Amino acid sequence: MSTATLPEERHGGRRLPGVLARLHRGQPALAWFAAAMLLLALPTLLALSLDPRTVHGVANWAKPLKFMVSTALFAATMAWAIGLLPEAVRRSRTIVALAWLAVGTASFEVGYISLQAALGSPSHYNTADAFHAAMFGLMGIAAVVLVSTQAVLARALLRHVRPLTPLVLGLAIGLVLTCVLSILSGFLLGGLRPPAGSGLPLFGWHAGGGDLRPAHFLAVHAQQLLPLAGLAVQRLLPRRPAAALCAFTAAYVAGWAWLVVIGLRPPG
Repeated sequence: MSTATLPEERHGGRRLPGVLARLHRGQPALAWFAAAMLLLALPTLLALSLDPRTVHGVANWAKPLKFMVSTALFAATMAWAIGLLPEAVRRSRTIVALAWLAVGTASFEVGYISLQAALGSPSHYNTADAFHAAMFGLMGIAAVVLVSTQAVLARALLRHVRPLTPLVLGLAIGLVLTCVLSILSGFLLGGLRPPAGSGLPLFGWHAGGGDLRPAHFLAVHAQQLLPLAGLAVQRLLPRRPAAALCAFTAAYVAGWAWLVVIGLRPPG
């Protein structure tokens, strides 16, 4: 089956840029959602530079900005993965519903996090009253639903895409890991608030223990990192791709587990 895409396509009489066109042909809702998240990140970045307020020692708009960029990457990867499916499958009710479920749950999370930032209040671990406690719980449910869509998409790829190249296999493995590892680390993270204040540059993590966010990052972004590993294996180790990909997957899970152990240690 052919998964070739054109470098650009028309939408409403206008030509879309090459990357957006490719994603749009895969799944339009996810493509536009990814673009919207990147556009929203620009005023959020401006707010980050102008707003001096902090929450638990971290700049108010740092969390919304990170979530917008991460969500854009998540949606774009999902749109690209759907684009590998035959047209009849990617237009099926299941896949379309999967895409809109991802858009809806991610929109809820980013929207609430941004609202709380504008109000100068925390979104995560905020159980000051019944409303905020309920919203924190709903964010957890939304996150589980969001990453669970990846396992369903992985199943569709394994059933309908041929040949199963190392790239496609790496993508399917990454989607499953994103689902499983994100739920596990997210559950642990929900009961362990990271230390206050800024940590490592850019990410804000704390390396001395008590911070499960590095493990959760590795879990969520298996969606992108495992396909990259599959592509590397496909180009550099074409004779034994399965063994190389299995070894990388095992090392990846071991790295995630190591970060979980460090994150569960008391800060020191």
